[in-house]
Amino acid sequence: MSQEIAVIGSPEFTTGFRLAGVRKFADVPSDEKDEQLDDAVEGMLNDDDVGIVVMHDDDLSHLSRGVRQDAETSVEPVMVTLGGGTGSGGLREQIKRAIGIDLMDED
Repeated sequence: MSQEIAVIGSPEFTTGFRLAGVRKFADVPSDEKDEQLDDAVEGMLNDDDVGIVVMHDDDLSHLSRGVRQDAETSVEPVMVTLGGGTGSGGLREQIKRAIGIDLMDED
């Protein structure tokens, strides 16, 4: 069974993904993130059809401690954050967690 990519965030953030064909998304307006983001993330993490969840890095600060920990340690689906200056080190760790090996290892 193939799994889908899901995206969570403001309508401005999710629009590009939806135009690219992502069918699972949760629009959470910027002024309602503190109230709605936890539920949106929990819903996607519990959806068996989702393999990758994409969020903006800045939105992690709006999550409660428990939901943030669940998102950061989730293996399936894997949480990928974009933006916020995570740099290649953050992306490297996300890829390593997602597939289990370090593709950028020079050994």
